[in-house]
Amino acid sequence: MLAHLSVLAAPQGARGVALVLHGGAAESRAPVQPWGLAVLRMVPFARDLARRSTGRLVVARLRFAVRGWNGGDRSPLGDTVAALDRLRERHPGLPVGLVGHSMGGRAAVHAAGTGGVRCVAALAPWLTAADPVEQLLGRRLLVAHGTADRVTSSEESRRYADRARAAGVEVTYAPLAGGEHTMLRRAPRWHALATDFVLDSLLDRTA
Repeated sequence: MLAHLSVLAAPQGARGVALVLHGGAAESRAPVQPWGLAVLRMVPFARDLARRSTGRLVVARLRFAVRGWNGGDRSPLGDTVAALDRLRERHPGLPVGLVGHSMGGRAAVHAAGTGGVRCVAALAPWLTAADPVEQLLGRRLLVAHGTADRVTSSEESRRYADRARAAGVEVTYAPLAGGEHTMLRRAPRWHALATDFVLDSLLDRTA
């Protein structure tokens, strides 16, 4: 079982790299299928990044090897770090933005200390009091969570954002009224939040 990195856009003269990470389960060694809903859910986010960056970003999606976080194994974290190494080899010196949903959001915040990462957008992330924040120092963090999410906790996300901010991280916390875990309701708002944040962070946009 191997993770799969797919590149949607790799324009000449790109000024940054965006890596999109899908969700999963707390415990599972089952292989991730390319047609899984968690994987497909992030395709529009990658496409929006590629479209709106207008040739300025390399945009890639990572399909994890297995579906679960799997406790101390933190299975998707190793996949994420390996993908970042590959992207850094192909595009040396470019700043990187991570966009992760649910378990992918957790992988993104854990991988934030990897060289080159400038920002993390955690969407309806699965976060707990045990997740560290120190690796985010010097990076920008967006935590967006729907208030109607019944899968992951918006309150835990808010607490994580508060802890990161108290540690000195530049944090934006965005509650989406009525938003649920799948991000289907108010989908354009989810896409805009993630894309605007990455473009602002990697391309130094003013608005």
